[in-house]
Amino acid sequence: MTTSTTKTTAPAAEQRGIVPLPAPFARLLVAVGAVATIASTFLAWTWDSEFPGDLTVTGYPAGLQTLALVAGALTLLYALAGYGIRGLGWLNPGGGNNPVLLAAVSAFAVVWYTAIAISYDLGGLANLEPGAVVAAVASLLPVVGALALPRPGRSLRDHIAKPDGIPAAAPLPSWAQRLIISLATALGLVVFTYGIGVNDDESETFIGLLLLVLFGSMALFAAGLFERFTELNARHKGFATTAVFLAAVIFPFTQSEDHNANLGANILIFGTVALGLNIVVGLTGLLDLGYVAFLGVGAYAAALVSGSEFSRFSGVQVPFWAAALIGMGASLVFGVIIGAPTLRLRGDYLAIVTLGFGEIFRITVNNLDGASGPNLTNGPNGISQIPDLEIFGFNLGAAHDIAGRTIGRFGNYLFLMLLITALIVLVFNRAANSRIGRSWIAIREDETAATAMGINGFRVKLIAFALGASLAGLAGTVFAHVNYSVVPSPFQFAGAAPPNSAFLLAAVVLGGMGTVSGPLLGASLLYLIPEKLSFLKEYELFGFGVALILLMRFRPEGIVANRRSQLEFHETGQLDVPEQGLPDTTVGVTKAEA
Repeated sequence: MTTSTTKTTAPAAEQRGIVPLPAPFARLLVAVGAVATIASTFLAWTWDSEFPGDLTVTGYPAGLQTLALVAGALTLLYALAGYGIRGLGWLNPGGGNNPVLLAAVSAFAVVWYTAIAISYDLGGLANLEPGAVVAAVASLLPVVGALALPRPGRSLRDHIAKPDGIPAAAPLPSWAQRLIISLATALGLVVFTYGIGVNDDESETFIGLLLLVLFGSMALFAAGLFERFTELNARHKGFATTAVFLAAVIFPFTQSEDHNANLGANILIFGTVALGLNIVVGLTGLLDLGYVAFLGVGAYAAALVSGSEFSRFSGVQVPFWAAALIGMGASLVFGVIIGAPTLRLRGDYLAIVTLGFGEIFRITVNNLDGASGPNLTNGPNGISQIPDLEIFGFNLGAAHDIAGRTIGRFGNYLFLMLLITALIVLVFNRAANSRIGRSWIAIREDETAATAMGINGFRVKLIAFALGASLAGLAGTVFAHVNYSVVPSPFQFAGAAPPNSAFLLAAVVLGGMGTVSGPLLGASLLYLIPEKLSFLKEYELFGFGVALILLMRFRPEGIVANRRSQLEFHETGQLDVPEQGLPDTTVGVTKAEA
């Protein structure tokens, strides 16, 4: 019997930092700069109150100063953790210096962006108060100090990567683990509430929040905290899911404007549609460029039977559950009709056919106006004045007082979409972990090998296509009522605003293919960013392209990645074939001997 050995890769030796400074002095520079950055947020940064956030007051931070304060505090914590202060070691379980640099960059980016924005918006550097100059210099010091700290390499990836072999976390009682999950969920709710509450005319504040979240998240990732939090979520998956659901329920009660609840409802609508597309693209590996058409089929089917006076069947008004079943059924039928003749194609050919189907749907509903074709969809005018839903006597179009807070129309639809999202997540998880789900993954990895193993590739792909279409149709029924009307213009491959197929596909790819939270996170970012940064709406596709290029370069598995994708896209240091044979318990000899 031979003895198997495992080849291990020794970690790369740490190199000196880019800036030639002694490490103790560099850490001191980071700490001093972080403290100075925090102190500068209590000074006035400009004398003109026209800049969003009113940064003219001395004594307390406001607007972008608050974000700079948070970034400075994060930098200070990582600087102190580097000194080995008791109680702060959990912040950096990996022990590397990359979190210090990334936290310092977050403060630097927020402060310097604010200074540039003040100068640009108000017309020159003369609009900067001494507090802004102090903040700019102070935020530069931690970056210089962090660049002087040693790290394994000099490349950009070496500066943002987390170290290998992060030690396991100390055992914690179950209640403490659940408390950590609850606190992290609460933090996510605070960040989302702050971001969605930024007014449309305060794009500078929203950009500052994006910079803080981007570099702050990278610092937490480089420290290894995301890895440990993922382990906690996997250990308490049911509790974590419940915590996220409760946070979403609490969200409408934190808003004073129903418009923000409208944003939340639409994010959930497009997030659930992206989850349906994730079955097709993420699990099965089929590139569908016309998926938004299934959302349109469900929306039109529900609009036709919901009592609108502009509907071809204006005298028909069915309950919501019936309208939902009709929308799902119509999308399911169209999914089978389109999928049956086309799913025997692969790769680019399938993508072209699905793109053609999406355009055919939009053109068809645009021509069913009684002049170019039968009068069914009212052509480009669409079906308008769709009445609000009434479920068990509860009118979703009216405001209601719940727990002392007034929940408006969009808040009601947000609660409805939460229930539908929970249903779709349940269907996705059950399907992905079932026998058919494993068949989808096998088809995605290698269709030829899967077919050789006895999997009926065509039938499996058709089931994925039909299930994804029906989930999009379910979301389409709510989409029709939330927007009061259904028109053909949004249902195209790429448009000025979602929904469109490019938006949905980008949400899946950016968020993380094959995961549940990835498409929801991707849809939230891609819907909220153009909404808050109105000047980017003309460059939406350009922004999608830049984001995809950066993500494919630095994190090809998406923001939220499953274990399979991480192993596929990143080197793990493990050998594909061991140097010596492993014992085969079935035949009693080693594989090398066999």
